[in-house]
Amino acid sequence: MQHKTLIVIPTYNERDNIGPLINDIFCILPYTDILIVDDNSPDGTQGLVESLASANARIKLIKRPSKAGLGSAYLLGFKHGIDNGYDFILQMDADYSHQPKYLKEFLNQIRSYDLVVGSRYITGGEITGWGFFRKMLSYCGNLYARYFLGIPLKDLTGGYNCYRRKALEDILGYPGFSDGYIFQVEMKLVAYKKGFRIKEIPIVFENRRRGKSKISKKIIFQALAKVPLIPWRVKRAI
Repeated sequence: MQHKTLIVIPTYNERDNIGPLINDIFCILPYTDILIVDDNSPDGTQGLVESLASANARIKLIKRPSKAGLGSAYLLGFKHGIDNGYDFILQMDADYSHQPKYLKEFLNQIRSYDLVVGSRYITGGEITGWGFFRKMLSYCGNLYARYFLGIPLKDLTGGYNCYRRKALEDILGYPGFSDGYIFQVEMKLVAYKKGFRIKEIPIVFENRRRGKSKISKKIIFQALAKVPLIPWRVKRAI
C-alpha cells in the first residue's frame, strides 16, 4: 500500500538551497509531496519555488506576507497535511542540515510508531561543522530540557521528525504552541504526555552548506529560558 506522504519545509532566504534540496528529495522519494512555507523571502526563494511548482504538481507553496516564526510555519504546514489527508507528515530544514538520505528510514520506522525523531544524541548520531561551544550549548540545552521536563528522548530540540497524521492531529489539539525554536520541545513533550509511540533514529546533522543560520545563540538562550513554563502550559492542554 502506498502511503500518502508530505514533507513540510519552512523557508526564509533559501534560494541557493531549496532547488537542489527538492531535487534530491524527489530522487529518493519520487512519489512524495513537498510543501514549502515561505515568509516572503527577499532573495527570491518564493519566485523560484513558484517556478518549480508550476512544472511539478507535487510541489506546493504557502506564501506568508512576512517572517512570523518557525513554529507557526510548521503548524500551518501540518494543518495542510492533516486537512489534505496525508498519512505521514515530515518536517525538515531547507539548508541541508537535515540530509534527505534519511527519509526512507523515517518512513520505514513510522509504520510502527506515531512519531519518529531524527536524533543527534543517540549512538550513531552526530553534529558536523559546528564549533565546540555551539555543540556544547545544544547538547547541554537538550540535557537540561530532558531532565527538567522528565522526558526520556535524547534530542528534544531537533527539527527532523516524522508524524502519523492521526497522532499529529491529536497533538495539535494543544492550544499553546510557541512561534519560535522551543516549539520543537513542546511538540515532543505533548506527544510523550499523550502516550504516543516515539522512536529516535540516528542522524548526522551537518552545518548549513550555503547562507547564514537563522538560529543564533540569543535565540537558543531565549528558548531555554521558556522551558520551565512548558509543563504548566502542557498540563492545561492534556
